[in-house]
Amino acid sequence: MHKRARQAITMAMTATTLVSGAATAAQASVIPQAPSSPPLSPPFSPATAAARPAPADAASLDLASLTAAFNAALRTAYKDVKKAASLPSGVSTATSFWDAETASGKPMRYKTLASPYWPLGTEVRITYKGKSTIGVVEDFGPAEWAVAQHDIPAIIDLSEKMMADLTGVASNTVHVRFQVLKWGKGGVYRRSGTGYDLAMGRR
Repeated sequence: MHKRARQAITMAMTATTLVSGAATAAQASVIPQAPSSPPLSPPFSPATAAARPAPADAASLDLASLTAAFNAALRTAYKDVKKAASLPSGVSTATSFWDAETASGKPMRYKTLASPYWPLGTEVRITYKGKSTIGVVEDFGPAEWAVAQHDIPAIIDLSEKMMADLTGVASNTVHVRFQVLKWGKGGVYRRSGTGYDLAMGRR
């Protein structure tokens, strides 16, 4: 699940606890207790006035605020979970590369990924044997023939530095789990071909 979605759900759960506590406190402040003997009215002083319980209206206002916060947190969590579920994820073959220049115009770096189907600027989490890192699509590739020659389409090229970090070998071909975190707004190399449905999260 997306990190922001998990945080929102935690906030919602916290708000639920606060709402429940506030409701209990509000009920206790308005339910009279039968005295065993007639109460004596103490003389008025600022200290005794400050010690008196707040009116029930104040508790109601606090309860309303907490309820509003709870509902807002739930709405945020729902939106984040829905958004995360709509982004592609799956298992693909990953190859590695290192070029002097990239299609984005940015210099090659550790985070550089290449994809034939994802827009430039797309952020992707790559996981190999429990170890994860996040890269950014800054180049196009692999070529169609390279994508198609593997048992699972090779829709991702990792920088050699990233591949070495994940697998211990810079020039390598492995199965990885990918998760698109955010779509980029740059160009796309092609919109069809081997592995396109996999790249778009279609089974």
